[in-house]
Amino acid sequence: MSKERELEQKFWKAVIDDRTMMLGVDGVEDGHAQPMTALLDPDAHEHGPIWFFTTKDNGLVKAMGQSPRAMAHFVAKDHDLFATLHGNLVLDNDRAQIERLWNPFIAAWFEGGKDDPKLQLIRLDAESAQIWLNENSLFAGMKLLFGADPKEEYKDKVAEVSLG
Repeated sequence: MSKERELEQKFWKAVIDDRTMMLGVDGVEDGHAQPMTALLDPDAHEHGPIWFFTTKDNGLVKAMGQSPRAMAHFVAKDHDLFATLHGNLVLDNDRAQIERLWNPFIAAWFEGGKDDPKLQLIRLDAESAQIWLNENSLFAGMKLLFGADPKEEYKDKVAEVSLG
């Protein structure tokens, strides 16, 4: 298996486990990144798209009117994996998708449930990602003390992957 494919699989697993991403609209003044819960379709995970529930008056929704380009940042809970994703955001209130993704955590945010008039589902169609595995800094420091170059081993812990 290629290093890129291995890092991509680790990325998707981490998203399933951790779910929080910083999502923003690229190049738009009010499109600053904000924490969002990332959801994957149970039938299509490891390939995307990535889904986010929000409200129609959320700043990201408004910023999408100026540009669909997105940048998302992800950090695994144990900080052993980092990623930056690029792609397009789409407003998508497909009822079947809402049914598949709906869960008690999402329900807590919407008084009207799945029919809440403020509910907005956003789809991130990720095109590419840069993924980093975090080398333990203590381990890297030990290598340096013993004359090894930690950068040499680290080059296998970074990958540019196509997600589209």
